[in-house]
Amino acid sequence: MNRSRGNFQPGKLIADVVLYAALLLLALTVALPMVNLVISAFKPDAGFLDSLFLPKGDGLFGVDWGGLTLVQFKRLFSGDVGIGRAVLNSLVLSTATALLATACCSAAGYALAMFDFRGRRIADWLVIAALVIPPPLLLAPGYQWLFDLGLLNSYWGVILPAAAPAFGVFLFRQAAKQSVSKSTLEAARIDGAGEATIFLGVALPMLRPMVGAFVMITFLGMWNNFIGPQIVLQTESKQPLAIVIFEAKTAYYTDYGLLMAGTLVSVLPVVALFVLLQREFIAGLSSGAIKG
Repeated sequence: MNRSRGNFQPGKLIADVVLYAALLLLALTVALPMVNLVISAFKPDAGFLDSLFLPKGDGLFGVDWGGLTLVQFKRLFSGDVGIGRAVLNSLVLSTATALLATACCSAAGYALAMFDFRGRRIADWLVIAALVIPPPLLLAPGYQWLFDLGLLNSYWGVILPAAAPAFGVFLFRQAAKQSVSKSTLEAARIDGAGEATIFLGVALPMLRPMVGAFVMITFLGMWNNFIGPQIVLQTESKQPLAIVIFEAKTAYYTDYGLLMAGTLVSVLPVVALFVLLQREFIAGLSSGAIKG
C-alpha cells in the first residue's frame, strides 16, 4: 500500500490526462466531418442546409427521422448519373495501377538496393531528383508523349504514367535495404535459385509490409485522381468516379445531397481497403523510414 502511494506521480497523471484530452479532441475533429458526410447523404434536397447534422423535427431527440431518405442513392445509380459505370472505371484504373506500380517499383527498388552495377549511384540520384519535380510540370510533356503514342482517351494513357513513380522506387529501395538480408539471397543462389525466383520467392515476402502499404497508397492516389483522367479521357463513358461526382456541381446549382451521396460511395471502397491492409500499411511506412 505504501509502495503504491510512493509510486504515484501527480505530474505524470496530469500529463496523461492532457494527452488523452488532446487525442480525443483530434479524434472528434477527424470524425465529425465523416459523420456529417454520412448523415448528409441521406438528407433530401428540401431544407438540406437548414440543419448541420440531422434534420430538426418532432421525433425522438428532436430529429425528423422521416426526413432521411434513400432517394439520393437511387438517383446516383439511375441512368441519369450513371455512377455504376464510373465506379467500375475507377476500380479498373485503381486496381491496375496499384498492381502494375507495385510490381515495377518493388523490382526497381530491390535492384537498386541489392545489386552493385555500373551506374547504380547515378540511378539513385535520378530517383531522388525525380522526387523533387512538381507533378504539374509534367502535365504538358506527358500529354505530348501520350499523344505521340496514341494513348489519349484510353485507360492505358492514365495507367502507364503512374506505373513506376520515383516515390515508390525510393520506398522499396529503403525497405529492401532494411528488410532483405544479403546472406539469405546468397544462400538461395548457392542452392541454385535464379534471380527471378529469389526476388519472387525470397525477397518479396520480406517486403510484404511495404507491398501492402504501397498498394494502398497507389490505389488511393488513382482513386482520387482528378486532373489526369480529366485531361486524358474525353469519352464520358470512360470517366472515373471523381469526375462524375464533380459534374454533379454546376455553375448555377449545386445538388448537395447528390454530391454527398456520391462522395460517400467513393469513400467506402477506400475504407474497406484500409481495414484489410491497415497492419501492412503501418508496418510498411515504418519499414523504410530508418535506414538510408
